[in-house]
Amino acid sequence: MPGPVRVANRADAGPLSASLARAFFDDPVMSYLVPHEPTRRQHVAQYFEVALTIQHLPHGASYTDTDRAGGALWDPPGHWKLSFGQIARGSPKLIAAFGLNVPRALRVLSAIERQHPRTPHWYLAVLGTDPIHQGKGIGSALLAPILERCDRDGTGAYLESSKESNIAFYRRHRFEVTGEIALPGGPKVWPMWRDPLPPEEG
Repeated sequence: MPGPVRVANRADAGPLSASLARAFFDDPVMSYLVPHEPTRRQHVAQYFEVALTIQHLPHGASYTDTDRAGGALWDPPGHWKLSFGQIARGSPKLIAAFGLNVPRALRVLSAIERQHPRTPHWYLAVLGTDPIHQGKGIGSALLAPILERCDRDGTGAYLESSKESNIAFYRRHRFEVTGEIALPGGPKVWPMWRDPLPPEEG
C-alpha cells in the first residue's frame, strides 16, 4: 500500500524533480527533447524543477507522497497555459535544460497547446513515479484528491499521455482517448478526457 499523499511545496521541488526525471528517462517526448542519454536525467530534472516552481506549485494542487517518490502536477481550470511572464522567468533554466533543442521544445509545446480543450477542466500536466517505486499504487493515490474534487464539483479533467502503454492505466481512472497529436518531427501523444461522475440521485 502506498503511504499518504500530500500537497507538494517548494521544499519538494528538488527531490521530486529528481524522481520525475528517473520516471521520464525513457519517455518518448523527453527522449525527443533531450536525445543525449548520458545527460538526459540531469536536464529533465532541471526542466521539472522550473515547471514545478514557475507553474504548478503556486496553485497548491500538485501532490507527492511521503518519500517524494512520485508526483501529480495539476493546474486548476483556467490556469493550464503558461503566461508570458512565467516563460520569461523560466527561460534561463529552460535554456539550460534543453540547450540547442529549445526551438524543438517550443514547437512541441505549441502543437500540444493548439489541441488543448477550452472547456473548463483540471489539467494533469505530469504524473510520474520513480521506477523503483512503481507498481505500489502510488500513481493512483496521487490522482485521487483532484479526481475526487472533479467528481464533487462536476468538473472535467484532461491530460496527454506520452506513452501508448499508459492509456490502460488512465482508462481505469475513467479517462478516454479523444484523438492523437503528432508532434513536429517527433512522437505522438494521446489526449485524454475524463467526465466527472454524475451526481447521485435522491
